[in-house]
Amino acid sequence: MLLQPMLILGAQLLYVPLVVLRTLMMVKGEKERSALFATLEGAVHVISLSIVFSDLSNYLNMVAYSIGFGLGMYLGSIVEERLAIGYVSLQVNTSFHQKPLIDRLRDADFSVALTTVEGIESIRVRLDCTARRDREHEFLAIVNECDPDAFVVSFETRNFQGGYIKKKAPKRRLFRRETQPVVED
Repeated sequence: MLLQPMLILGAQLLYVPLVVLRTLMMVKGEKERSALFATLEGAVHVISLSIVFSDLSNYLNMVAYSIGFGLGMYLGSIVEERLAIGYVSLQVNTSFHQKPLIDRLRDADFSVALTTVEGIESIRVRLDCTARRDREHEFLAIVNECDPDAFVVSFETRNFQGGYIKKKAPKRRLFRRETQPVVED
């Protein structure tokens, strides 16, 4: 009696992360990988639904489907966060010229461009940076260490051209297209 609900729960725990990965690949422009995930997603979904629809009087199957969907969504978001595919643009707004912060970021191979901006009460310095998503926490740790009062905004970057980006961490192969790092001196 519990075999079907367990199969449905397991299928949902596989299906929903596949949906998340397919969507992520589609947004990142990875058409081939998105299609692969869509194919796997479709197969798992059909199997799961066929078990549910084979006995509509079994409410345990429907509950397992719903719980599996919710847990699968949670699992999918964890997988997406850990993969951290892509790049992020970061803007750091600081109240004064932070030479130590800039040097630390550049020593850690982050790109840094400076702009003087006018704030409400004073002239401020804005640092425009781009980094791989898997290095965002490292970036924020450096900023917090050097200037805990800095205002930091990050947003996902879909495309960029030119500039200075070094890859410090070894290249990951999982779900990644083979590309060359963008380095301009």
